[in-house]
Parts: sequence; C-alpha cells; structure tokens
Amino acid sequence: MEILNEIWMYLQHPIVILIWLHFFADFVLQSDEVSHNKSKCNLTLLYHVTIYSVPFLWFGWIFAFVNAAAHFITDYFTSRATSRLYKAGKNHWFFVVIGFDQAIHLTTLFVTYGILIGF
Repeated sequence: MEILNEIWMYLQHPIVILIWLHFFADFVLQSDEVSHNKSKCNLTLLYHVTIYSVPFLWFGWIFAFVNAAAHFITDYFTSRATSRLYKAGKNHWFFVVIGFDQAIHLTTLFVTYGILIGF
C-alpha cells in the first residue's frame, strides 16, 4: 500500500500535472478544423491558443497568459512548417518539427512555473 501512496504523491507533482494538462489542452481540446487551419489563419490560431490556455488558469492568470503568448508564437512558426512538410511528404521532418514544438511548449511551461510559482 505504501508504494501506491508514493505513486500518488509523484502523480500530484506540478511537472506531471503540467505535462498532462498540456496534452489535454493541446491535443484533446483541438478539433480537426483547428488543427488544419491554424497554420493558415491567425484567428484560428488565436482561438486554439485561447482554448489551450484555459486549463492553465489553475496556475493563475499570469501563468496562463504568458504561456498563451509563448504558445501562439511557437505555433505560428511550427504549424506553418509542419503544414509545408506534410504536404511535401517529408514525414521524418514533419515529426521532428512536431517533437520540437512539444519540447518548446513543455520547456516554456516548466520555466514559467519555476519563475512565477517556484518548485
């Protein structure tokens, strides 16, 4: 039973919560329409970022706002790059950019958490 308590303790760590909130906000809450159009339309990208940032209000509005701004800037470039790579059939580089995009998002979340809230 003690191992279950230890696992539960780790699952409540802010980093783990940030990872799962990011997954939920960036993938589950993003519709097919938004995923296909955010690279072509800044209003669609803004809609995606607005929806994305809502779960992060749990950490405060400043945290959510800073990460929304960073998410917009990141996705502005990476969504356009992945769109071009996908159309060109360059699957390897498409996934490299997707991984890079996710690494930027998670790094931004961790750094802003450390600066604004602290570990």
